[in-house]
Amino acid sequence: MRFISPKTDFAFKKIFGSNESKDILISFLNAMIYSGNSVIQDLEIIDPYSAGSVVDLKDSYLDVKAVLEDQTTVIIEMQILNVDAFEKRIIYNLCKTYTNQLKAGQGYSYLNPVIALTITDFKLFHSTDKVINRCHFQEESGQFSYQEHELKLVFVELPKFTKKLENLETVIDKWIYFIKEAPNLEVIPDNMREIPTIEKALNIANQASMSVEELERIQKQEMFLEDRRGELSLAKREAREEGREEGREEGREEGRIEGERSLLLRQLNRRFGELPSEAVSSIEALSSQDLERSAEAVWNVNTLEDLLNWLQNNSN
Repeated sequence: MRFISPKTDFAFKKIFGSNESKDILISFLNAMIYSGNSVIQDLEIIDPYSAGSVVDLKDSYLDVKAVLEDQTTVIIEMQILNVDAFEKRIIYNLCKTYTNQLKAGQGYSYLNPVIALTITDFKLFHSTDKVINRCHFQEESGQFSYQEHELKLVFVELPKFTKKLENLETVIDKWIYFIKEAPNLEVIPDNMREIPTIEKALNIANQASMSVEELERIQKQEMFLEDRRGELSLAKREAREEGREEGREEGREEGRIEGERSLLLRQLNRRFGELPSEAVSSIEALSSQDLERSAEAVWNVNTLEDLLNWLQNNSN
């Protein structure tokens, strides 16, 4: 058996976003948002997946949207690539989903809670090793939460999850392992079969059950993501090279200025003997332009006193 990666747009929506997958999505959300507790009993998938509605190579992220039985809206996004302003986009989507609930003339009492579940294929929070982080409004000193259940952010960082197949214990472990490692499985493991919804998800992800068109669609999206990774990697390398080149240019310029300053000091020492410390300090304070002017100007200075006066008038 070979399984598709749930990280592609087509696969994620096929597995979690169809009406036939409602029980899969409920199990997954209970694990990620509610620590494996069966809080969600029912939900409605908004704009459910259909093969014709998935746009090829639409983006480097994907999403599913559902409304729970208590009218809480959950938006699920899986981010493959760490792109600029990604964290701002998460907040924007959360707030936009919250405010768009109101129709013209409706009061704020019609607003229902919104949860944004974000799964990343890269490390987002480097200050913690936690795989799942749940965030909401809280008073700065931690004394109390403000509207804790109204707006919530849940983050799952796949690279931080390092458990092996034989060490999976909870439904949380098994769902994260499914998202991260499904393409590397050759059969449905016994410990994954213990969760019927995960077994069902793996059966949906089985390539043998898909048409040639579906597999080609997935392959195109995977190629697109690899190209985007390559573009971002190349951009970072070019930025580093540009920074190094700028550093080398700055180093060469600084070296040139230091050479001119040393030459000027040697010339003045030969003319006037060892210079007093205030003269040396003034020369060290000369800018690049001042050094160029001084190369000619100092030859019009005949005494050490004249030199000190010139330096006082021409150094910072």
